[in-house]
Amino acid sequence: MSASPHANGGLLLRDLRMPDFRAHAVTVERPGATRAEATRVMGKFLRDVMQLNLESRNFRLFSPDENNSNRWRDVLSVTCRTWVAERHEHDDRLAPDGRVMEMLSEHQCQGWLEGYLLTGRHGFLSCYEAFIHIVDSMLNQHAKWLKVCNQVPWRRPIASLNYLLSSHVWRQDHNGFSHQDPGFIDHVMNKKAEIVRVYLPPDANCLLSVTDHCLRSRNYVNVVIAGKQPAPQWLTMDGGGQALHGRHRHLGVGEQRPRGRASPTCHLRPRAPRRSLGTTNPASRSGLPCIVSLGPIRSRSIPLGPTRRCSSSPRSAPT
Repeated sequence: MSASPHANGGLLLRDLRMPDFRAHAVTVERPGATRAEATRVMGKFLRDVMQLNLESRNFRLFSPDENNSNRWRDVLSVTCRTWVAERHEHDDRLAPDGRVMEMLSEHQCQGWLEGYLLTGRHGFLSCYEAFIHIVDSMLNQHAKWLKVCNQVPWRRPIASLNYLLSSHVWRQDHNGFSHQDPGFIDHVMNKKAEIVRVYLPPDANCLLSVTDHCLRSRNYVNVVIAGKQPAPQWLTMDGGGQALHGRHRHLGVGEQRPRGRASPTCHLRPRAPRRSLGTTNPASRSGLPCIVSLGPIRSRSIPLGPTRRCSSSPRSAPT
């Protein structure tokens, strides 16, 4: 099966045509004075991505019955939900050639997206943070597959597996306890540091930058956790929204903390080295998983150090 050209998606992969995410910037005249729905702004950007790639037919969105709830409704102005069964007059934006895969089944959407990526296309999956646990074991296997592929020279890189997790634990409004479970981030951070990335953008402009970055990345599992409810906006596009495009490997202290508060204290502890089968030097297995929380950055940022593990033996790069 692996000898089939259709199974080596990196050979078939074509870059997405990407709009300028800065065109969707939220105007922030004063930190905290403007309110916006971050994922709705993201949805407008994804609409433009979808529009630019309709002819290429290599980009889809996946959602377990939450596309509109997670504020991606604007995408439906340029495409429809995929639907090949009977239709009725009251149906909303259904078509056989729709590019939004929506079905109330997290594991079905995950499987669709994995197959789409493995055959050389691009995608993004949105889900409520509390319910994404349904695909824990599927994520495990995809992450293992990516790890092994990094050691196989002829296996070309594929587009990253991208998650947007919204309706998060900090902001539930009418849902409450049933929708509160931030545990997926713990599950993801147990994976290899060269495979996973977790992003916690604090506002819409940072989320735009993160989304653009994730769609351009290869061979990662990107988990983006962002709110969908109206919330204060902190950063202008020039003042921090582009932080990922140049300073994303540093830690900074935000200037917008409440008045009278002392400077925060932050403790960073690298994950302890672990010994594994076939490795005699446990230090060769150590490394920092990468969490990027984009916020206001002071000029004296603190380098986090390498975010990729060292290998105990050199390997050939894919050709």
